[in-house]
Amino acid sequence: MAKPNKKGPVRTIQVSCAACKTALFRYRKGGKGALVKCFKERIVKDYTRQPCLCPGCGAEFARDTLVRGTPAYKIIGGKVTSK
Repeated sequence: MAKPNKKGPVRTIQVSCAACKTALFRYRKGGKGALVKCFKERIVKDYTRQPCLCPGCGAEFARDTLVRGTPAYKIIGGKVTSK
């Protein structure tokens, strides 16, 4: 399978915790679908101290995985919101 485009999209979104509304990161997202996975190379600004854990409430919002051979976060449904 093909790897994701490194340059990626120009549009960025703000990803926040659904429970406490704490900002998690700024992400370069392509398309208009739901946020299912976040490739680590597309994260512009990361506000988390530990991977996949919210700095505000400590809840786990994603799982660390490989998607098409590239490191990514698989988002747990309903744990994050994006603008």
